Amino acid sequence: MSLLYNFFKNNLPKHYRKSTPTDKRTLASALEIKYKEQEDFVSSVFLGLKVCFSLLAMVSLLKIGYSSKVRLTRLREIKNSYLYEKLRFDDLSSRFDDLISLEGEQRFMKDQDQMISRDIIRVIWR
Repeated sequence: MSLLYNFFKNNLPKHYRKSTPTDKRTLASALEIKYKEQEDFVSSVFLGLKVCFSLLAMVSLLKIGYSSKVRLTRLREIKNSYLYEKLRFDDLSSRFDDLISLEGEQRFMKDQDQMISRDIIRVIWR
């Protein structure tokens, strides 16, 4: 009977065999080491993901900052050109209003005197 017992004991898979207390301690320490290795691997993967997302966030912030700077520069240029054209319009509209107003023609002709040099003969029709 011991021959049959030894045969089955040696040919069965490991998890069917009875283990001695020293094997249990070895198995527990091996499982603990394996669990620790898995935990370290998962932690390193999550650390890598955090680093990647942090880099992505920084690059995105830099791109947003640059595009905002370009946009503000363009808006400043548009504002300056608008103010210049508004001043020109205000000047021209006031000159036009002066021309249309009472005795505007006379004022217009006086303004023209400044544009014509002194040694040229002028004829003003009234």
